[in-house]
Amino acid sequence: MEEIATILGVPVVPYTMDEAVMKLTQDTLKNKRNFVVTANAEIIMMAQDDKEYKTLLSETADLILPDGAGTVWAGNYLGYTIPERVAGYDLYLRLLEEAAKKKFPVYFFGGKPGIAEEAAEEGKRRWPGLNVAGCRNGYFSSEEETEIIEGINRSGAAMLFAALGAPKQEKWLAKYREELKPCLLMGIGGSFDVLAGKVQRAPKWMQDAKLEWLFRLIKQPSRFGRMLALPKFVFAVRNEKAKKK
Repeated sequence: MEEIATILGVPVVPYTMDEAVMKLTQDTLKNKRNFVVTANAEIIMMAQDDKEYKTLLSETADLILPDGAGTVWAGNYLGYTIPERVAGYDLYLRLLEEAAKKKFPVYFFGGKPGIAEEAAEEGKRRWPGLNVAGCRNGYFSSEEETEIIEGINRSGAAMLFAALGAPKQEKWLAKYREELKPCLLMGIGGSFDVLAGKVQRAPKWMQDAKLEWLFRLIKQPSRFGRMLALPKFVFAVRNEKAKKK
């Protein structure tokens, strides 16, 4: 593994997808805990305006992976070596595959009512033997959080996937990480919607051409405001490199 890449104060570990899957699988087998964040440019920019989130990423998360072409570009531009992107959705699918092989119980937490269950059913169809310990939607009040944590812990889940959207999912996992029993805690954004077939993923050629952001924008024009984080990110990274010279 190469040197950890610090991008705008966020420490990104330059694992390849295979390395990330191997580490997280082996650590789960050893009952070693990991709070994982897959950081794209948008998440790194969120951290610039949210001190709590930046502290969480720099001090609380166990493993931050380079999700997105922007993060890979930034790391390499700043003089580090990041070999490839580790997209959160792809990592999630790889971990479900490993969970089915290794008999790790998994918990699906988040999304609209019914979506976690649909994603779980699709997961079991793709990977026979996948043990879904439980599902719970992402609509809840603060008064329900204790009950949710107890339900996750009672389920015996080894891996908890939280689809609450950034930064909410990371803040929730960080807040309760000492109470939650699963070895793996990972925020996965809208991945349940994709696995359940509710949201279409960019074609492979667009992913390879680093144009997945454009596909999302075409499909969801409402994301335009969020996409403005990308040019801001490029400017901030260039500015950081200029300061180092």
